[in-house]
Amino acid sequence: MVGRLKAFLSSWFRRTGGSFSGDVEGLRTDFRARYHQFKLLLSANNQALDIMAEIEQALRGSAPFGMRFVRSRCIAASTSVFKIIKHINELSTDKYSALFDRFKAIQKRLNPFLQTDVRLREGEWTLPLEAIDRNLADQVGGKIANLAEIRNRLNVRVPNGFAITAAAYQHFMAYSDLQPEVDRRIQATDVERLDQLYALSASIQQLIIQAPMPPELEEALRAAYRALEEKEKPGVTVAMRSSALGEDLEGVSFAGQYRSQLNVSKENILDAYKEIVASKYGLTAMTYRLNRGIRDEDVAMCVACMAMVDAVAGGVTYSRNPVDIRDDAVMIHAVWGLPKSVVDGSTPTDLFVVARERTPVILRRQVSRKREKFVCYPAEGVCRLDALDEEADEPSLTDERALELASLAGRLDDYYGGAQDIEWAVNAAGELVILQCRPLEQRTETDIDAAASAGGAADGARRLAAGGVTAGSGVGAGPVFKVRKDMDTLRFPEGAILVASQSLPRWATLLSRAAAVVTEQGGLAGHLANVAREFGVPALFGLEGAMERLEEGQVVTVDADGLAVYDGRVEALLERAPVSRRNLMAGSPVYKALQGAAALIVPLNLLDPDSMEFKPENCRTFHDITRFCHEKAVAEMFRFGKEHDFPERSSKQLVCEVPMQWWVLNLDDGFREEVEGRRVALENIVSIPMRALWEGVRFKPWEGPPPVDGRGMLSVMFQATTNTDLVTGMRSRYAERNYFMISKNYCSLTSRLGFHFSTVEALVSDRPSENYASFHFKGGAADDERRQRRILFIADILENQGFRVEVKEDMLVARMEDRGREEMEENLKVLGYLTIHTRQLDMIMKNGASVSRYRGRILHDLEALRNLHRGAGTGPEERPEREEG
Repeated sequence: MVGRLKAFLSSWFRRTGGSFSGDVEGLRTDFRARYHQFKLLLSANNQALDIMAEIEQALRGSAPFGMRFVRSRCIAASTSVFKIIKHINELSTDKYSALFDRFKAIQKRLNPFLQTDVRLREGEWTLPLEAIDRNLADQVGGKIANLAEIRNRLNVRVPNGFAITAAAYQHFMAYSDLQPEVDRRIQATDVERLDQLYALSASIQQLIIQAPMPPELEEALRAAYRALEEKEKPGVTVAMRSSALGEDLEGVSFAGQYRSQLNVSKENILDAYKEIVASKYGLTAMTYRLNRGIRDEDVAMCVACMAMVDAVAGGVTYSRNPVDIRDDAVMIHAVWGLPKSVVDGSTPTDLFVVARERTPVILRRQVSRKREKFVCYPAEGVCRLDALDEEADEPSLTDERALELASLAGRLDDYYGGAQDIEWAVNAAGELVILQCRPLEQRTETDIDAAASAGGAADGARRLAAGGVTAGSGVGAGPVFKVRKDMDTLRFPEGAILVASQSLPRWATLLSRAAAVVTEQGGLAGHLANVAREFGVPALFGLEGAMERLEEGQVVTVDADGLAVYDGRVEALLERAPVSRRNLMAGSPVYKALQGAAALIVPLNLLDPDSMEFKPENCRTFHDITRFCHEKAVAEMFRFGKEHDFPERSSKQLVCEVPMQWWVLNLDDGFREEVEGRRVALENIVSIPMRALWEGVRFKPWEGPPPVDGRGMLSVMFQATTNTDLVTGMRSRYAERNYFMISKNYCSLTSRLGFHFSTVEALVSDRPSENYASFHFKGGAADDERRQRRILFIADILENQGFRVEVKEDMLVARMEDRGREEMEENLKVLGYLTIHTRQLDMIMKNGASVSRYRGRILHDLEALRNLHRGAGTGPEERPEREEG
């Protein structure tokens, strides 16, 4: 290339008498440097736009993301934009250095959304329950605050105890500089990969458990325990429960995600405390926070330390029906021994349904065979025992206690103004003791009505199993995946049906990926049921024989409301089922962080390049900077020839039959011979990729805008009046024209046709390993839905033609590489055709008949175009070109 360039410039130099400035080598070096910077700028620009699309997709979608995503995308956007500024200044000899100041100003406003705001909390390290109310939730966590509130304000029986506060947690973490190391490990891990998250969880938990306890904190915990001994008895054992900040907020349960340690002796309180702190980084807890958009730094682990209740019976009471907002009956789930077997779903429970009346009445009593119970060891710890045969079938709760529980549930419901989830125990003295109280999420009326309308929709489907209880409403379909051990979770596929023998809380890790959950044991009072309802996952629990009757990999439909599992996909049932999934990220701290950062990255304010406002100091976002630099980069490249008195290399208007302005910038050896004047004929162009694209552009004349209905036209008119970038009179010179930048083997086509933008970049040579083609498409004048439908329409066609396609919102990127020259030419013709014939199709995207007709026509034309290519080459040496003009 250098040799040809030298020969060409020497010839031109002799012909002009040496009138251009600079020597040949200097000109060549300058050109190569500028072209190199231009390509680097385009690459960084594409990266920045891809990142912006990812951010928009994350905010609009339902897939979870964490602070790692927020930080990595914002840092990547900053890096790409900084590169763009660097390259435009290299290209223009520091003409736009003011952009560095705008970049720094935007980055300064962006940084607060990325930084970890961990401030050491001031206050006591321990607080007795009698000194706490719900106003101290930010110091002791919602769980302890609620317990202390009902104890101190409502005189409800709650065990004596104390709270280990958020200040104590942060002092413990700061003592060994644990937080920076935890942050480093999280940031270095791809938390969307379960195997990496599993390893991360184990390493952080070990780090915390092995960390030393600060001596002053150790003494504070021992002093609080001695005060508890004075209220209870010497050597009293304690129940230690997590009470993390962020637990039990509205719509956020954290049910079963953190560890509790029961019946702990005074010798092991410090170790138990560290294990509960470490459980903040348990696999289920980390996954839950990721799905709910809760930042790691917002969760300080407080711990409740209360006198252990050696329960005769225990369980969970719902002050209202969790799966039916219209049912205000109190629902009591009870077992023998500690309530642990209720919340972890490991054994059947007795059920008492009590009417919420002035004088409560038991409406229904269901006594189950309780196979086991948890009890306290005399010295420390708990164990699981097989229940005695005569005790197994006996009700674990008397009617008197059930009515007492129902009355208390009504009081708590009224006090907090909403449904409550209450954990309780009956002690050896027969007294009712409350262990936990938190808000209960209920199914909406919309879901109930939708579920009712779906009744009977499964007529004719083959039923595989029936029974159990509805732990989470809805219908889901997918392949069966049986989970028996923790390692099975690493293989769990997206959209599968989770089938397990027990409804264990640790399976909550999989709920964001599961289409439905089926278990052989468990009920709607367990932790897994709570989280399934929160995530909107259909859950059918207590379905006996499910593990044996459902085959691994078998596609089934789970109707949780209808208490049945069907063979295959029952489309009628799926279509009429309630749409219970929702975006759990919306409104969360992580979501708000990305929202705030996106406001400084994504919006485009610089719309009119011809406006007096189109200048560096008016760039308010990273997108503004990319838009400004892209516009100016093209102008700098087209100005190159003039600055060097080298008009032969400035842009030439293509003489053609297509009624649009097409301009060509010859970057190196894209012309057959030198061109005088401002126009170039097609037969003088030898660029292989450009000629292939042009063959597609001119293959069939564009028939004009498709006939549209009134709504389509109104949509376009509305967008055109609200977005000044779509107004014809405000388009830049660059946007009004379509530009080819070419060499013999390279071509970049940037076009704006109608209201959409497209870019084709291709390198085509005789070396397949170097060949590639990239097609970017974005924009339109219709509303968001029509534009997105057109993007999917184009994506479908390109995938049909063998391209790899990515769609992000209303932007499409299609790629192809490593193909031979002939195949690359054939596919570039396809891109040329689509560049012309997808204009204004967004206006008819809601008309199914029109969409189908256009799809058929386009595919027919593309087949004809490919057949034409296979019959003849496109290069100027291969076949003559007809006269253009």
